[in-house]
Amino acid sequence: MKTVLLTGARGFIGAHCLEALLERNFMVHAVSSRGRQNSYPEQVEWHHADLHNGEHLFRLMAEVRPQYLLHMAWDVSHGTYWSSLENLRWVKSSLSLLQAFIDYGGQRAVMAGSCAEYDWSHGYCTERQTPLNPGTLYGICKSSLWQMVEAAGRVSGISTAWGRLFFLYGPGEHPNRLVPSVITSLLKGEDALCTHGEQIRDYIYVKDAAKALAALLESEVEGPVNIASGRPIQLKELIGAAAHIIGRPQQVRLGAMAASKDDPPLLLANTKRLNEEVGWEPKYTLYEGLTETIEWWRRNPGV
Repeated sequence: MKTVLLTGARGFIGAHCLEALLERNFMVHAVSSRGRQNSYPEQVEWHHADLHNGEHLFRLMAEVRPQYLLHMAWDVSHGTYWSSLENLRWVKSSLSLLQAFIDYGGQRAVMAGSCAEYDWSHGYCTERQTPLNPGTLYGICKSSLWQMVEAAGRVSGISTAWGRLFFLYGPGEHPNRLVPSVITSLLKGEDALCTHGEQIRDYIYVKDAAKALAALLESEVEGPVNIASGRPIQLKELIGAAAHIIGRPQQVRLGAMAASKDDPPLLLANTKRLNEEVGWEPKYTLYEGLTETIEWWRRNPGV
């Protein structure tokens, strides 16, 4: 059986990667710094480890000896991660993780990148073509890490790929981010205060993003791959769809908040590599993804 080590296994994306990997018949060894999780007691082996601790890393690799690595762990604390110095710490720890993976016979590593690596002034982002000119410490650290991971793969002979994640939504997202903030406000009967909503983005349901990452891991595709839906949408359309499902479109207040001066009008992904080389397409429609997300927030109002 294919053995994979999954980091960040209790995070927003990583938690959904568990199911996606199991669907592809991986034996999953899930890493969490917050202790054991019993959601998949027979199919998932849980490991408590501090990825910033070198001894923990090498002990983990010696015990598991995974063929595959899907590295999702990172500090993405809402409101601070763009400029947090924790990004530097995660670059160092990610490289130590890769070193241990190589030393213990690993064969293929996929790590999570970000659309924040691109030069946003270009609007439409294509791997290997759109310049990398990140405007934040987070984006700089992700971009720099990928360059080192790719070079290490060439030298060591392991296969490497880099999933550049675009905009996500779904169950378990931080409540202050756009989609959950709109949903929770409307579910409470409050007005949803938004910007003008003219911005065009590429949003992908988190379960689809997890399945795309699992497909990329199992493939032989190397290098950066955009993880996105390939479907442009204005934010006001996204917000309006959520409001329509909830039944309170009249409580959306577009223009009630000022958009950030750094907010680009257009930010989309070219998904040709994901669709044609990896052979993966999104499964969820916007309506299906939003409906599941809204129902999750109905059941978990205090999260």
